[in-house]
Parts: sequence; structure tokens; C-alpha cells
Amino acid sequence: MVEGSQALPAPNRQDLTAADRPALIGPLDTIQVDVFNVPELSREMQVDASGRIAMPLAGTVDARGRTASELARAVEAALRGRYVRKPEVTVNIKSSVSQVVTIDGQVVEPGLYPVTNQMTLLRAIASAKGMSEFARQNEVVILRTVQGRKMAGLYDVDAIRRGAYDDPAIFANDVIVVGDSPQRRLFRDFVSLSPIVAAPLIAILQ
Repeated sequence: MVEGSQALPAPNRQDLTAADRPALIGPLDTIQVDVFNVPELSREMQVDASGRIAMPLAGTVDARGRTASELARAVEAALRGRYVRKPEVTVNIKSSVSQVVTIDGQVVEPGLYPVTNQMTLLRAIASAKGMSEFARQNEVVILRTVQGRKMAGLYDVDAIRRGAYDDPAIFANDVIVVGDSPQRRLFRDFVSLSPIVAAPLIAILQ
């Protein structure tokens, strides 16, 4: 089903649990945990594949889908119950491998790229060293899962550059396909009736 909506809806928190925009922690991310005045508990560690960390006295704490401050409060609560009086904990994300976007198709360097706080479609394509020589600028598809539904948006990069509509935000877990693809063919009949697309086309895949 193709809708004339102006933008893909932003994924909610549940959509982003496995890999989120910078605020959330995901599996295999590296974090720094500091416990004020208890240096023996302060350390750099990697979140395990199930999204948990293990600390002396605190035990196992679920980090997946939490912000750094939320995880700090969870560690404080765990330490408070394990003989640490008034613990003060700070958590910082050192590096993230869980927050990535896939860029495929007619770009110079397809692959997985980290998602930054201000990433947009044009910036994502630039991260992949731009479009290849024969890429079709009006055939760029963003695939996204929102509340369990797979959705796709068709964008015209040249129209975005001209200011015809806003450069859409990119989120972790998005898949960007530049050029012809099975996802692009979803829009073929609709575009043939209206060759000048004044706004993104959004489709619900399931």
C-alpha cells in the first residue's frame, strides 16, 4: 500500500532496542563505568551479546536499550543493595557497534556505517563516498521497521538538494538502497503516473 505521507515515522524505543540512535546502549558496545571513591569498581567493559554487564558487588545488570544515565542508576541500585553506601555512578559510551545503518546499491563504498546523532539521508550517502557514476538519484529507498511493521520510503536525492523537501533523518537499523532494487519496484506503477515526485512516497510492506 502506497501512501502520500510526508515522511517515514520515527521508530519507537522498542524498535531501537537492538541498535539505537546514540542515546541507547546495545550489545557489544564498549562502556566506561566509574564509581565515585571506589576506584576498584571503576572499569571499561564490553556489553555482552545478550545486552548485559557484570560487575563486582553489583552482579549482572541489564544494559540493553538503556541510556548511559539509566544504566548508571541501575548500577547504583545494584551496589546499594550490596554494601556500598550511597554509590555515585557515571557511565559513558566509549564506542558503539550496535548503532549502524546499512547502505547498499549504487554508492561508491556500500557497507555498514555508524549512526551519528544528526545523520540524514544525504549525510549517510556521503559516508559511503557518495553515489556511483550511474546511480539514479530519484530511486533511493529507506527500509525501516516501526512498531513491528516493515516500511519503505522512496526519495529523490536531487529534489532534497534543491530544497523540494527535507533531508530525512536516518536511524539505527535503517537500510538505504540506492538505485534499482526489489524495494524500488514497489513504487514503479505509482511513479509512472506521477513522474515528478514532490514528496517522499511511503509504503507499508507488512
